[in-house]
Amino acid sequence: MLMSAAMQLSFASWWNLLNNFAVNEIGFTGREIGIQQSLREVPGFLAFTAIFVLLILREQTFALLALLLLGIGVSLTGMMPSTWGLYFTTIIMSIGFHYYETTNQSLCLQWLPKDKAPAMMGRILSVAAMAQLVAYAVIFITWQTLHLSFELVFAIAGSLTIVMVIFLWRAFPQFEATTPQRKHLVLRKRYSLYYALTFMSGARRQIFTVFAGFMMVERFGYQVHEISALFLINCLFNMFFAPVIGRFIGQFGERRMLTIEYTGLIVVFLSYAFVSNPWMAAGLYVIDHAFFAMVIGTKTYFQKIADPADIAPTAGVAFTINHIAAVIIPVVFGLIWLAHPSAVFLIGAGLACISLVLARLIPTDPIEGREWIGKVTIPQQPAE
Repeated sequence: MLMSAAMQLSFASWWNLLNNFAVNEIGFTGREIGIQQSLREVPGFLAFTAIFVLLILREQTFALLALLLLGIGVSLTGMMPSTWGLYFTTIIMSIGFHYYETTNQSLCLQWLPKDKAPAMMGRILSVAAMAQLVAYAVIFITWQTLHLSFELVFAIAGSLTIVMVIFLWRAFPQFEATTPQRKHLVLRKRYSLYYALTFMSGARRQIFTVFAGFMMVERFGYQVHEISALFLINCLFNMFFAPVIGRFIGQFGERRMLTIEYTGLIVVFLSYAFVSNPWMAAGLYVIDHAFFAMVIGTKTYFQKIADPADIAPTAGVAFTINHIAAVIIPVVFGLIWLAHPSAVFLIGAGLACISLVLARLIPTDPIEGREWIGKVTIPQQPAE
């Protein structure tokens, strides 16, 4: 929980300021923001290399070092107000962010029991949302009243994460995993539905994180404090409802909850394509973000079907699969945005339709050997 909070203090601040910093300070258009976001996702595409780092580092140590790099990258962002400067600092913070997220997912699935994992992961999301809330609230309250600069806010946010990493390093022991993890890449045919869901999740995430936020600034002229207000609403939702969504996933199953998520996303993306009112756009933005907590369902689905020794190597592989689309979509869709912004969201609705079909293939009670509807096999241990 504390690691999640430390990550959000810097990343949430960076994300809150990014579009205004890029547009107002550097003069980014859809082309440059697409390139920058593709660069941001390259470390995620290379997340499979985490398994090689684990040959020499423990996962917990690796997670803290990744958090440290994230803090350093965010601290430097405001000091380099140029196109190439933002590209450079984006890569630095992104390496830290993506390696942290890879190890975080792996450690959660290893440390949390299957029957409690959805609810506990919801609680972790709630704590992360509280940290986001602090970051967004401080920016919202002080940005105009104290006339803060981008350089100062980036520096403070990154430094807070660095301080928390030092505390976490000194205050907590090394926790042991119950099952030793394989130290090589793992690709199994029986995880193929999980891989497909993960790939489509990466595509869906880019529509929201890159182009929905960019639309709020470029098309509707939202300022830093107004973007902060939207993020505050999103944080409040996660803080109060992420634990509830986690419990619902445990109660009703991954199949039903992911079906709700992707059905809702189809409606949201179609609405994005034609919205012309800034208040309606803000409402869609909040609704879109509300569905993010349901990604817990994909993670707990994998936990139920996985060989416990596969969790760490598969976390890296899954992040790479997730970021195949993430590396391609921002730059390609950035060019589409220049000609037809609505087309980006119409394509997003089509991607959500594919995700819905995949979600319906999840069994109501997935286990090892029954990974998708109609498949029942005796579990095989060797890699396929």
